[in-house]
Amino acid sequence: MISDEIYAGDSARLNAEPESSANPRCARITRKTRETDITLALTLDGSGKADIDTGIGFFDHMLEALCRFGLMDIDLRCAGDLRVDAHHTMEDCGLCLGEALAGSLGDKRGIRRVAHAYVPMDEALAFCALDFSGRPYLVFDAPLAAGQLLGGADAQLYEEFLRALAASARATLHIRATGVNLHHIVEAIMKALGRAIDDAKLADSRVSGVPSTKGLL
Repeated sequence: MISDEIYAGDSARLNAEPESSANPRCARITRKTRETDITLALTLDGSGKADIDTGIGFFDHMLEALCRFGLMDIDLRCAGDLRVDAHHTMEDCGLCLGEALAGSLGDKRGIRRVAHAYVPMDEALAFCALDFSGRPYLVFDAPLAAGQLLGGADAQLYEEFLRALAASARATLHIRATGVNLHHIVEAIMKALGRAIDDAKLADSRVSGVPSTKGLL
């Protein structure tokens, strides 16, 4: 588990609890600091159902798109210090979702592990390449600059969300996007990420054990 000290000066608690054995690819996360109070329940093999309230309407909509395209079910509640700005809320939600992905994937035995997806939205085009490698890394190339507002939040914070997600999921993540309309760019990115997660998480009968030459991820 990645130390919260990397992301906050608070004493934080981030716990992943396994769900019932009937559906082992689930996780429940709790995280509480002086900046955010988050509960998140994730079912990795779902149908795309999302019940989300972060206090940032457009961010909720983007998370719903991510889960719909990733065929994951999520229940997420975040009470954040939005009187300051949206940064802590979006980053910490990324931390919790990444931790839930890592927890629900377990030892990654039998999964495809690596996937990619292209998703267009009108003039925007997003590409996502994902590897549940155990090596957290984000490469991000999209025209989202500081000071550009999207749904009341700085558009650049979507890069922070993705960086936190990659870190806590212990995943290598490459995101590239082009476009003009910020809404279209971000939505295409989130849908491409969802599609890549759905492909990478799938069980593959041809994969024997953990999909790594090292035998461990």
